[in-house]
Amino acid sequence: MAASLPLSMAFAVLGTAFTPTVSFAQDGRLDVADGGDTSWMLAASVLALLALPGLALFYAGQVRAKNALSILVQCGAIFAAASMVWIIVGYTIAFGDVAGGWLGKGNAWMLISLGNVRTGTNVPESAYALYQMVLATLAPALFVGAGAERARFGWIVTFAALWGLVVYAPVAHWLWGGGWLAVGVGTLDWAGGIVVNVTAGVSALVVAVMLGRRKGVTQGVVAPQSPALSIAGMALLWIGWLALSGGSAIAANDDAAAAIIAMHVGSAAAAMTWLLVERLTAGRSTATGFATGAMAGLATLAPAAGFVSPGSALLLGALGGIICHFAALLVRRKLLIDDALGVFAIQGIGGILGSLLLAVFLSESLGGVGYGDDMNPVAQLAAQGIGVLVVAVWSLVGTVILALMASLAFPMRVSEDAEREGLDGATHGERAWNFD
Repeated sequence: MAASLPLSMAFAVLGTAFTPTVSFAQDGRLDVADGGDTSWMLAASVLALLALPGLALFYAGQVRAKNALSILVQCGAIFAAASMVWIIVGYTIAFGDVAGGWLGKGNAWMLISLGNVRTGTNVPESAYALYQMVLATLAPALFVGAGAERARFGWIVTFAALWGLVVYAPVAHWLWGGGWLAVGVGTLDWAGGIVVNVTAGVSALVVAVMLGRRKGVTQGVVAPQSPALSIAGMALLWIGWLALSGGSAIAANDDAAAAIIAMHVGSAAAAMTWLLVERLTAGRSTATGFATGAMAGLATLAPAAGFVSPGSALLLGALGGIICHFAALLVRRKLLIDDALGVFAIQGIGGILGSLLLAVFLSESLGGVGYGDDMNPVAQLAAQGIGVLVVAVWSLVGTVILALMASLAFPMRVSEDAEREGLDGATHGERAWNFD
């Protein structure tokens, strides 16, 4: 018996020597994630989730009281649906293995094959997928404001789920997943100015046009039921987007800190500029204006925060506050498009403005990180312009097709009676505020 033990050990060693080495995705011997970077990404992801309830409250405070609950439910349902879609197949479309630069491979559907470290980073791919999920769920929730007070619940949730797959995920791959816009054209986008804001903004404009104007609403303006609620929501949204900006560095380093500073000062400048413009044009500064101005700053700095200096960020934010303010007036009063909460004017125009001006403020002479190889201000402006144009057209065409597809299952708009009663009671059988 004693003699058989060494013999067994010998056969075991010999068998191991001729056995092929198997690489397991979670084998820490292959690549080791950095603990500090991983901790920061997890913290940034959780903090960034505050943007979702913040957005819901920001929107709910600006509609009439009879529709406030419907906004909250729509945002919540879209967040839940988009999260599931992202895990099932959205992540692999956006960040699966690169194959031609158009769509990611299907290697990561249901997140079944994640590396223990995301390529090009020092963080686990699961942490990276979590962070990207926040952006993927925020984007479709943004255009809830365009169809506020008249979009049917079933339609907008179905449309948003399809939109996340067909519009958002491919664009994320093109710019962040090693796709053709980033690698071949040189388009830059730090924290979603193009991927999130331009896609959602353009889609919001299309949705507003397809739904038509609200009954009895002139120039797309209603008295907000709770400006205080909007400011509270903006506070959460502001914190969440700062986390998104810092998290886009994918590391706990000076780039993350610089991006947070730039995003913060830009948003502050936009909020104060919006108040000033209101004072000069309307004779008073409003609480809703402060919240909306801050949102314009977040959208304008999203593509640029990690690439520009704090001084440039301040100027970008101020320009965003001015231009987005007048864009909102143009859409409502001149174009007569009932984008109820100004999603295109804030998200779309803000994202486009920041993306294009990044080509200027990227310069080292202005404190930016500088241009890449074979790039200069003109070449970078062309790259940014191509990126914005391609994504805008993709979003427009995709939105029209998907909106019509979703309408085969659910009508796009509620009935006139339901709209008159308010979506809280007509659709959900409840009301946000009931003092009886």
